[in-house]
Amino acid sequence: MSRGEYLNGKVLANYLGFDFIDAADVIYIDKHGRYDEKRTDAALTKALSEHDYAVIPGFYGQLNDESGRIKAFSRGGSDVTGSIVAKCACADLYENWTDVSGFLIADPRIVKDPKPIATITYKELRELSYMGASVLHQNSIFPVRNEGIPILIKNTNSPEDPGTLIVESTCHKPYHVITGIAGKTGFATVMIEKDMMNSEIGFGRKVLQVFEEHGLSFEHMPSGIDTMTIIVNSDDFIEKEQAILAGLHRAVQPDYIVLESDLALIAVVGRGMKDSRGTSARVFKALAKENINVKMIDQGSSELNIIVGVRNCYFKPAIKAIYDEFITSEDDE
Repeated sequence: MSRGEYLNGKVLANYLGFDFIDAADVIYIDKHGRYDEKRTDAALTKALSEHDYAVIPGFYGQLNDESGRIKAFSRGGSDVTGSIVAKCACADLYENWTDVSGFLIADPRIVKDPKPIATITYKELRELSYMGASVLHQNSIFPVRNEGIPILIKNTNSPEDPGTLIVESTCHKPYHVITGIAGKTGFATVMIEKDMMNSEIGFGRKVLQVFEEHGLSFEHMPSGIDTMTIIVNSDDFIEKEQAILAGLHRAVQPDYIVLESDLALIAVVGRGMKDSRGTSARVFKALAKENINVKMIDQGSSELNIIVGVRNCYFKPAIKAIYDEFITSEDDE
């Protein structure tokens, strides 16, 4: 799988007259597909110091178990390689050239001609990438973020387009209240109900431990006085559904457990939200106008994002409705 990157790197280095550094010699990846920061940074920094100009293929490295075997990042891993190289080179800017002109406020497959995002923070990008905005690999943020290195997304086929600048923080005020909208379908909810749950010390830990023991991570966990809802990926949960239910009964002796699938999550993200009143109300108004029922809502104390849950069938209409409320209507004013 890595040989296309390797051979293309060889050809490009020869064409440019640059040195070639094999990623397998300087980038170490663990069995889970995460880069080994300590070993990689030492090896790559030394290699970069020995070359004025170099081509380094992306997407792969060496497994960090001393076996010498090639190990690849997940799809889009070349973004991660570029970020690691930018960090170790102490770059002023990491340019990532791709086939789109930066990030868009919404998915163009859902919203026609969505507006581009000129400047976005790492935190906003992290939220949008996790919820489905796939211009840049979500793990490519961390190496450069720790060093304060901005990322510029540019279009190889339209180099004149300004692209999107990704920064740690900025005084640049966004034109719109929200920066972007993204979401994914295919979630399930596990609602656990038990009287006096709130007074039972360790209840939440016991619930989450059941999911941990079955290798499942949770997406969100809205709760009430006597209810706790765990939102998980539907496909992963269905495979272990009955075992998890049995584990929950043994662990916390609930009064009821109610399962629902067919849930989509939509994230409305923007640093401008904390300075604007009524953002949640506008989200609800936009969805109500289209007769879309909200199944779940979650807002962090940072006021950076609002996440709403709707039926899968309302996923696209919901994104369109929110876009029209925050972008189209504001542009028309």
